[in-house]
Amino acid sequence: MKHIDDGAAPASSAGTAGKRAASGTPPRSGDDAMTSRLAALKTKTPWWRLNVSAADARAIEPREMTVMLEQLILIRRFEEKLLKLSVAGILHGPAHSSIGQDGAAVGAMSVLGSADKINGTHRMHHQFLAKALNHATPADYAPLASATLDAHREVVHRTYAEILGLTPGYCGGRGGSMHLRYPEAGIYGSNAIVGGNPSHAVGYAFADKLRGHDHVSVAFFGDGAMQSGAAYEAMNLAALYGTPTIFFVENNLYAVSTHVSEQTRETRLSARGLSLGVPAIEFDGMDVVAARLAMQEARAIVRRDGGPVLLEAQTYRYLHQSGALKGSAFRYRDKEEEEAWQARDPILTFPAQLKALGVIDDAGIAALERRADELIDGALERLLEHYGDEKSQRIRPELWPDPASVDTGIRGDLGELAGQRAVELEDQAPAGLADAKFQDVISRAMLLNMQRDDGIFILGEDVHRLKGGTAGATKDIGDHFPERLIGTPICENGFTGLALGAALNGMRPVVEIMYPDFALVAADQLFNQIAKVRHMFGGKFAVPVLVRSRVTAGTGYGSQHSMDASGLFAQYPGWRILAPSRPYDYIGLLNAALRCDDPVLIVEYNDLFKKVDKVPAGDWDYIVPIGRARVAREGARCTILTYGVMVETCCQAAERTGIDAQVIDLRTLDPLGIDWETIEAGVRRTQALMIVEQTTRGTSIGSRLASDAQSRLFDWLDHEIVHVTGSNSSPVVSKVLERAALADAQAVETALRSLDARRGGSR
Repeated sequence: MKHIDDGAAPASSAGTAGKRAASGTPPRSGDDAMTSRLAALKTKTPWWRLNVSAADARAIEPREMTVMLEQLILIRRFEEKLLKLSVAGILHGPAHSSIGQDGAAVGAMSVLGSADKINGTHRMHHQFLAKALNHATPADYAPLASATLDAHREVVHRTYAEILGLTPGYCGGRGGSMHLRYPEAGIYGSNAIVGGNPSHAVGYAFADKLRGHDHVSVAFFGDGAMQSGAAYEAMNLAALYGTPTIFFVENNLYAVSTHVSEQTRETRLSARGLSLGVPAIEFDGMDVVAARLAMQEARAIVRRDGGPVLLEAQTYRYLHQSGALKGSAFRYRDKEEEEAWQARDPILTFPAQLKALGVIDDAGIAALERRADELIDGALERLLEHYGDEKSQRIRPELWPDPASVDTGIRGDLGELAGQRAVELEDQAPAGLADAKFQDVISRAMLLNMQRDDGIFILGEDVHRLKGGTAGATKDIGDHFPERLIGTPICENGFTGLALGAALNGMRPVVEIMYPDFALVAADQLFNQIAKVRHMFGGKFAVPVLVRSRVTAGTGYGSQHSMDASGLFAQYPGWRILAPSRPYDYIGLLNAALRCDDPVLIVEYNDLFKKVDKVPAGDWDYIVPIGRARVAREGARCTILTYGVMVETCCQAAERTGIDAQVIDLRTLDPLGIDWETIEAGVRRTQALMIVEQTTRGTSIGSRLASDAQSRLFDWLDHEIVHVTGSNSSPVVSKVLERAALADAQAVETALRSLDARRGGSR
């Protein structure tokens, strides 16, 4: 690598301890004998500083240099104008400008193709525009010899429209400044959660690797995100699975106002990859050519070694975290520091470099500046009335999204399941049925789906060992599809984010959360990301992530392993939630979930695993429709809504008490998917409603069901809705206390008798 210095990077502001660590010198202990026993260790992972020469710049084709300059000027002018719109009150929301960091984006993006994927942070205007402009630019385009491209006009227009929250934007205005997505150009989404995006890029790359595609995926993030465990998890997974991922950290020295030396003792952020086996390159992020060469070197390493690379661009944002003021205005930076970095502004140094090389002259630079202004003015004239008049300019009213569309795109309409064979157990001929254990059905049904669809793969802790993982749910799958059964490290947030990235890149990942409580460890990816990504990016794409989770309440695993996460997932309407109570329904609901384009949680109750019931003896290729409940027991005295392990409990309670209760197995639990048609039919007949759950009250879904039922069914209810659930406490290990925390048959029977008595006794 002719551009790379094999020496270690300078210690920067890491301090004395950092310098000693870098040199391999052990700390002084005052004990010479102890010191003599310490031998310096070396890593085999490469770590370089990239140094750029004038010859490197001369080797780049002049046309490409001019294209990069045109983009740099346009991006800078774009953001300067955006800040003016923000000050004028035209922009709703924050403006996180990338001014100062834009040179690195232009250089890095110049060597990526449209099929290479990127994502970024809340500060992504520069990367988005550079990637989108490259996608729109033909190979023979020469800025000084070609007319302005209509495709460039469209990029500027649609990007402004998106940031301003308008319908012509790439996401229909829903994403705004912080959530930009343009998959046709390889831009899979920017992310406002610091550290939220790197694992997604690992997922894009993982999918490409499984499919045999020769593309790279790049995660752009900052020095602040580098301190997040999410970034560590993402880099570890990329290294472990050898995914073609490039981690591009923009070290602009400040996480909002906190200097990098206040964030970490080791301020050389490129060092982060060494312990994970990720080769790293640091470079001058104010140098457009250096950024281009760094990305080229990273691509070469990926092609040669098949794994990830970490790039550290040492750069600077000239303005505060958000808005048009400098950091010195907030007193966390001094003006001398700002002026020193200002002298290295790529908008000054790069044109001067091209002039010195004879690539362009002042007249050519002026022509590019005029074109940038024309593109920006043309785009904004289409979006604003009285554009240019600061007192009267305003958004064109017809461009605002229709308020009635606010919920559109939270999830799909299940049209992808149309045409699938939907058959209930009760409609099957008895001669075609056989007995099967619930636990055995889980793994066999998954295996059949993986044979049907090569886009399905499974992620989770220990799923590839122990004869089917800790729950036996992946039994025999490794014998057939070892490359699609991925045993992960203990990093729920990381591998769940990987799953989302893979889903956005055309795969159908299945994530096993070993215990539902562990969903809280992955909460950012499950709820900030998977649950919201479809809606916030416009709603017109699939997010087919399936999460499987086993509920072990009642088995003595205690407070941190025993929750039912259904109520937690139900708070986020992007999720569909399925809770089969018998083997036949598990097969049909799993088949539907693995064909569904929405995120799905399927809940598996440990208490049902040993249950034996009827399933088809042969053909398992049917679905149980998502959103359709079943009547598990007919009755006329009251209607009981329940799910999972409590379905059979409620049926038995009705028999034992002699109270003629109708029992409805909800099967679909998410609030937007509840089968109110079946429930209403029952309540019209019985005029009483009971909701029964095994789980504790705090994480139950029953309160939401009761509220919705009250508003929907009020005219047919002649009694208050009864809600039977567990206690307020989480289950603990002591057997008697655990039983007390969960609803059981006795609680159901007591509630049934009380309801019946208050209604005047059995009829």
